[in-house]
Amino acid sequence: MSDQNVNPAGHSLLPNGAVPKAWPFQEAQKIADHVANRGGDRPALFETGYGPSGLPHIGTFGEVARTSWVRQAYTALTGNPSHLLAFSDDMDALRKVPDNVPNREMLAEYIGKPLTRVPDPFGTHDSFAAHNNARLRSFLDGFGFDYEFASSTEYYTSGRFDAALKRVLEVHDEICAVILPTLGEERRATYSPVLPIHPKTGNVMQVHIDKVDPAAGTVFWTDENGERFETPVTGGAAKMQWKADWAMRWYALGVDYEMSGKDLIDSVRLSGRICRILGSAPPAGLTYELFLDEHGQKISKSKGNGLSVEEWLRYAPPESLGQYMFNQPQRAKRLFFDVIPKAADEYLSHVDKASALQKNIAEGSESETQDADRLALYANPAWFLHAGHIPDHAGSPLSFGMLLNLASVANAETPDVMWGFIKRYDANVSPETHPMLATLVERAIVFYADFVRPAKSYRLPNEQEHAALADLAEALKVYEGEEVSADVLQNLVFEVGKRHAFEPLRSWFTCLYEVLLGQSEGPRFGGFIALYGVRGTIALIEAALVRSAEA
Repeated sequence: MSDQNVNPAGHSLLPNGAVPKAWPFQEAQKIADHVANRGGDRPALFETGYGPSGLPHIGTFGEVARTSWVRQAYTALTGNPSHLLAFSDDMDALRKVPDNVPNREMLAEYIGKPLTRVPDPFGTHDSFAAHNNARLRSFLDGFGFDYEFASSTEYYTSGRFDAALKRVLEVHDEICAVILPTLGEERRATYSPVLPIHPKTGNVMQVHIDKVDPAAGTVFWTDENGERFETPVTGGAAKMQWKADWAMRWYALGVDYEMSGKDLIDSVRLSGRICRILGSAPPAGLTYELFLDEHGQKISKSKGNGLSVEEWLRYAPPESLGQYMFNQPQRAKRLFFDVIPKAADEYLSHVDKASALQKNIAEGSESETQDADRLALYANPAWFLHAGHIPDHAGSPLSFGMLLNLASVANAETPDVMWGFIKRYDANVSPETHPMLATLVERAIVFYADFVRPAKSYRLPNEQEHAALADLAEALKVYEGEEVSADVLQNLVFEVGKRHAFEPLRSWFTCLYEVLLGQSEGPRFGGFIALYGVRGTIALIEAALVRSAEA
């Protein structure tokens, strides 16, 4: 799922100026307009921000992934170069001890210190920030994202922000006028966009600034002991307060695009005003909705609720995570284990369509049909997930849901058990020829063991269902030992349900799932019979009928 250059020729890939109906292209158009308005010939700068006060979580991945897809759309739309900066606010102070880290008592001693000066509670890196930054980079690198990592501490201490910081002092009072009305009375008394670093304690100080000297580039302030200091804002001796810091960074670096969560709407608005006071237009951006855990609560780095990237990848391939992130970013999403199978099967559906479109484009001549195929391909999530080119065997002939049901009925604990059924279903399929299917088989076994098997609950059929199941078993015996398609079997199941007057017909399929599979939902049942085998399905039905008779 790497973010490579999908348009090396340097011109738009889109036919006749049309824009695909996919949200990243809508965002790309906003960026193209923003870049045109600012002028200049430098590449468009995309930014994502990360607060390393807690361990990286899946929301962080989502922001980088979504920004990368917008960047891909921008390249396809304009043919112009761009750059992605993953910025870590690691000079921020440690405000509280996260719940999901070791050595919490030790960390409590460093409250107020910049994160790069807080020891690593895991004992593996020079600082807590370095540990969390490494975790961030590790999983971004694992997904092949094209980005440059940036450390707030390095940017402040190296002088890269010095000119912008001096500009902050020139408009200090104007910035205060923007922020002060949003604060409570007590906070207003001490607010300044500048946070000096205490030269003795090393703490990030939220104190009243007694005097600002723009010419000297310094601020005067008094600590809690009454000692007065003059501190330069340059060279890492001070940092900016949150909203002013964001705006200063946009201004200093010339950021053209940055998305953010719904909880930061007010911060985006205020930072945008400050950016204009500093002298430049704020970047274009998207406000995305938040991820919610199984209780409907916002996921949090410090709480460690919701899913981690590592947990998701234990149960499904990375493409499924990308699919989940791609879907409707402006709608709140529940982020718990039960969303994984649907995301996996949505990916498989999209990649099949995208592969067909890509093949049509490669084989066909330029025409209106080809143009329509290109637009459809560029609107397909799989085109983004695979950085503009769908590789061979990216999909699977069997859905994840179907494999979960096979694992369930076969009580599979190893891939070999699953492959025994799969090869009987299609002798031309193997782990070597279908690597995505091989991955899905492995993940389905784990997901089944952890979530499906513990939740299984079989019920006995009622009189109508008992008769219909017996009828289905007899009807299937006609096909024992024969090759029969999933469609033929699906039609047979429909006919039996109609013959026994199930109303609505959906209740017949609910019976099959609950009585035979021990769950409320299931796959297209004809496909399941074809995969599990006619003889095996007959045995499954007959066993359920025996249980019913003995009850």
